[in-house]
Amino acid sequence: MKKREKNIVYRRLIQSYLSSVISISMVLLLAGLTGLMGVNAKSVSDYFRENIKLSVIFEEIAPDDATLLVFEQLKEKEYIKEMEYVSREKGTEEMKEILGEDFLELFEVNPIPVSIDIFLKSDYINTDSLSYVEQELSSMNMVKEVVYQESLVTIINDNMEKAGYVAGILMLLLVFISFVLINNTVRLNLYAKRFVIYTMKLVGARRSFIRRPLIIKGIWQGLVSGLISDILLGGLIYILISDLPELFEILDKKMVFAVFAAVPVAGILLCVISTYFISNRLISMSGDDIYY
Repeated sequence: MKKREKNIVYRRLIQSYLSSVISISMVLLLAGLTGLMGVNAKSVSDYFRENIKLSVIFEEIAPDDATLLVFEQLKEKEYIKEMEYVSREKGTEEMKEILGEDFLELFEVNPIPVSIDIFLKSDYINTDSLSYVEQELSSMNMVKEVVYQESLVTIINDNMEKAGYVAGILMLLLVFISFVLINNTVRLNLYAKRFVIYTMKLVGARRSFIRRPLIIKGIWQGLVSGLISDILLGGLIYILISDLPELFEILDKKMVFAVFAAVPVAGILLCVISTYFISNRLISMSGDDIYY
């Protein structure tokens, strides 16, 4: 009979511990996802900015030697991330895909000019820098015009700035929610031990002696929960990258690893802090209070 009672108690303790770990893991997973979005906000913003294309279009009469010379000169510009030389032949092939094979029949001569497609570094995708870059490119030899979508630049800059503020607010809110939820989980877990804590106090145990095993358990609870969250977080990232390979290039690898390291640390800190204050409160409870 006693063995059966021990097994029941043991099973309930395991169920209580597992439910606490799972609850804390889910909260840390949510916090980890928010952290990933927050630390990669700049990378995502830079990705969209650096995919805005500027087309440097040359005069129709521009010889290939002159356009190639400009292309070589542009290689030395600090604001250029990538660029591609688009010859008349390549430009013609691209237009055939859009307008059809026979579009040249409407013209006596090939109207497609030589051009250079340029992708700027993200720091230069703003109104002032783009204006400077446009003027410099337009002043180069045989350049007819510089074309880019100004409205797209404005939309991306405005939306990315707003997204940054929203992400920051969400991160702060979720950190607060995470602390509250983990604190409640730890409180319920420790409240079940209030009679044991009160008995230890009656026999003269010091606060530090009563608190030590609870804090050690909190450390392990936070660590295990954090590691489970990292595994789940890694699984979600793997699934996303499998469906969207471009995402791997966008993510800041160092910051991703920093978030993975921070999740278990955050779990340990939150569990230890909650355990410390809640255990102090339970130790201070009177004999009458422990029944309510």
